[in-house]
Amino acid sequence: MRIISGQFRGRKLKTLEGMNTRPTADRVKESLFNILNTKVYDANVLDLFAGSGALGLEALSRGAASCVFVDSSKEAIDIVKENVDLCKVQENSKIINKDYLEVLKNINNKFDIIFVDPPYSKGIEIVVLENVKDILTEDGMVIIETDHTDIPPEEINGLIKYDSRKYGRTIISFYEHNKKKVL
Repeated sequence: MRIISGQFRGRKLKTLEGMNTRPTADRVKESLFNILNTKVYDANVLDLFAGSGALGLEALSRGAASCVFVDSSKEAIDIVKENVDLCKVQENSKIINKDYLEVLKNINNKFDIIFVDPPYSKGIEIVVLENVKDILTEDGMVIIETDHTDIPPEEINGLIKYDSRKYGRTIISFYEHNKKKVL
């Protein structure tokens, strides 16, 4: 796995051995960041279920102001730390080894971009969407990666899906605050 573009382009990242993590494919990651384009610049990012930290590090490489990496696995967090050190972005990074729900309920930060790449077929994306509204900036977005059989809802807890892309068996869904005026 590597950083695709930006300041750390071509940098190879360490990954976890085994099948407990499922890194986002380079093709999907490249398409995702092409869609995000300039929205990444100066953004405060949350990388939930960080795994190796590839999504957050790609965002930092492309000019994000900061990234909070969250994973409940000690092994994953150790890899994130190594990759953060490899890219020398310690000052722009915060690494949290806790359960995602505990973090979502207790974090005081607001985020412009929230990456959510949970284990497939467990319904975790629904729980995340029910708990991120208050930590998402007004113009922020939540980006969820799921298996093609796990289709997230169109609208949930004040968030609305405004785009969805399919890459093989992977679906990337984009959410934002529902800004429709209620009369």
